[in-house]
Amino acid sequence: MTDICVVVPTIREYECIEAYVENARRHGFDTDRLSFVLVTEDFCDTDEMAALIDDLGVDGEVFDGSRRTEWFERQGVSEYDHLIPEASHAQTSFGLLYMWANDFEYGVFIDDDTLPHDDVDFFGTHMRNLDHDGEIEQVRSDEEWVNVLYQSDHDLYPRGYPYAAMDETVETEAAHVDEVVASQGLWTNVPDLDAVRILMDGDLQGQAQTRTTSEDYGTDFVAAPGQYLTVCSMNLAFRREVIPAFYQLPMDDNRWDVGRFDDIWSGLFLKRAADVLGKQVYNGDPLCEHNKAPRSTFSDLTNEVHGLELNEHVWEIVDDAGDDAESYAGVFRAMAQALAEGDFDDWENGPFLNYCGEYMLDWLSCLDEIDPGSLSDEPTAVPADD
Repeated sequence: MTDICVVVPTIREYECIEAYVENARRHGFDTDRLSFVLVTEDFCDTDEMAALIDDLGVDGEVFDGSRRTEWFERQGVSEYDHLIPEASHAQTSFGLLYMWANDFEYGVFIDDDTLPHDDVDFFGTHMRNLDHDGEIEQVRSDEEWVNVLYQSDHDLYPRGYPYAAMDETVETEAAHVDEVVASQGLWTNVPDLDAVRILMDGDLQGQAQTRTTSEDYGTDFVAAPGQYLTVCSMNLAFRREVIPAFYQLPMDDNRWDVGRFDDIWSGLFLKRAADVLGKQVYNGDPLCEHNKAPRSTFSDLTNEVHGLELNEHVWEIVDDAGDDAESYAGVFRAMAQALAEGDFDDWENGPFLNYCGEYMLDWLSCLDEIDPGSLSDEPTAVPADD
């Protein structure tokens, strides 16, 4: 039974999927469960990508911009194709729509600059995490934020971690966890830092001079209820049920030039919904090897700077939204409305948050049209202009 949709946004190193399939077979994981969705661009060689999937003997499809347009038409939701930005990592949202239309039970996000560790069952570990029922370390801080690198001696803070929440006091305790909805695998080699922190680490090639190893990570953990954390989509598994609250926002392809916060802010939405509904986000294994290609740190800074101030506040906006909601869609709708209707003119590019809120409402409507009645307890919305 094919029940796991593996979404890989790629324009370069799509061959990485060969290593993930090989890892699965080496560890006895049933590759018949896997279906790969490569989300790419019209200028890429989609025939070669499709041929690789076929040669590996696994299920899968390749979607460039033209094929995505055709897919929206076949689903009868062309008015929502603006939800997927052009030339952006946030195109992972297309994989979520594909999952929703095809009834996959689980999703896995993999970035094309990563590789699995040979000695770890990548897919099997993620699936075991999602089925976790038992004690695990639970982490909180006095800043209401958990640094996923808190166990490392390098004093690093990951991309998306608010600057105002640094120098936190960390507390840990054992907690029983039995409703995991997402499994975030962390990373060795190049740490996932923002450009400001990479510059402070003395690196002009977009990578950071400090590197992480398996020794930088201790026990697996969850962030306590009411605590936020960065969620990076380079190595992430999740249950289908979270899709209504997991939209990767329309980054890069917007008039404010805000980019690089699609997975970070979707992680805030996911954590808020999980807290309201009594669910958890698991963090730690399986690690992946992150081989970020050299590029100008200043180029990354240009992409990030337009959203840096907003990133300090998004979590505060959603933190009290949807308290009484009983579904992912209900919590997400409350967060969307808080963003769509808020007055954020005091912050640089504040209206971008209103724009995101409108797209979030469209996200729910699109899901409901793809699978009519799936969000029947929620009102529909009118699509936003792209």
